[in-house]
Amino acid sequence: MEVPCVRVEREEGETARRRLAERDVLANDFEITVEDGWLYIPVDDPDAVPEEYEVVERAPPARERPEMPADLLGYEPSYERLGEIVILDEDDPERAAEIAQAVMDSALPARTVLNRASKIRGELRVRDWDVLAGDGTETVHREYGFEYALDLAAVYFSPRLATERHRVVEQVHEGERVLDMFAGVGPFVIPAAARSAEAVGVDLNEHAIEYLEENARRNGVADRVTAIRGDVRNVVAGSSGGRQPSNGIGDLSASASGSEPNGPDDGYEDWADRIVMNLPHSADAFLETAVALAGDTCVLHYYDIQHEDDPFGPGERAIREAAEPEYEVSVEERTVVRSYAPHELNVCLDVRLSR
Repeated sequence: MEVPCVRVEREEGETARRRLAERDVLANDFEITVEDGWLYIPVDDPDAVPEEYEVVERAPPARERPEMPADLLGYEPSYERLGEIVILDEDDPERAAEIAQAVMDSALPARTVLNRASKIRGELRVRDWDVLAGDGTETVHREYGFEYALDLAAVYFSPRLATERHRVVEQVHEGERVLDMFAGVGPFVIPAAARSAEAVGVDLNEHAIEYLEENARRNGVADRVTAIRGDVRNVVAGSSGGRQPSNGIGDLSASASGSEPNGPDDGYEDWADRIVMNLPHSADAFLETAVALAGDTCVLHYYDIQHEDDPFGPGERAIREAAEPEYEVSVEERTVVRSYAPHELNVCLDVRLSR
């Protein structure tokens, strides 16, 4: 079986292996091999390999499988991995404790095991967790060559959406102005900035904004990222349009009396070339704001959850109602992201608005 391998001179092998391990791209199911003075290091995500390394196809021998939780339990448990945290979703406390112990006793690289203790709730989209093993809810998650520090107890983050995030970010061009209306810790913003876009992330959650700033520095794109804490509807409130972003936090929280935004970063009306709207249960409520943020030409990535019989129709109709006749609306791509619930789909509409 051929797999992608990083090809380096033998004396550079350990340095390369460490760098690839830091990016969490090593294919641990295969052996590292040596031939004619070259070292071949198997990887499972060639897109995340640093550009200076050559990637070739090889057929390395399979590595003897380490003892995993299923080997200890006698059955295959269901879990997710996020950095060094293993996430369970078990209703039975005894079964959850049994799986947690097996995870910690196995070769799985895990520091903490958490069990979901509540559904996602509130406008900040956070949930409660039971810590079954280890300590804490903070970790560093790696995907497609980027690192995201986050605290699961304080912010929303789904590792299941990595492929979808990559699909969207691959469309970003150098010099674009990208605005994520519900940015979280930056999984759209950071890679967009890495593609030489000017990226703005807005979120109500102050912890998410703090992590977004940290992650911008961690990934070397802080000079192209602006983090704004507050309701995205305030980004255009009271603006006559067109203000350029300044890097750093702009606090746009308005008072209960309805005062205008007080931060330095208000004023993005007519600014964006690309807008991410990943709030699938209620993105339609923010379409008026998205249209105000859009420049003369702008691509919306509009996320929705709808019945499988018509997963895209409601979103497309809502976008047209908000944008027409000021903009011509054309749907460029319709993507089923995942199954959300029985007969319900999480989808994305890539829609171009042209004034």
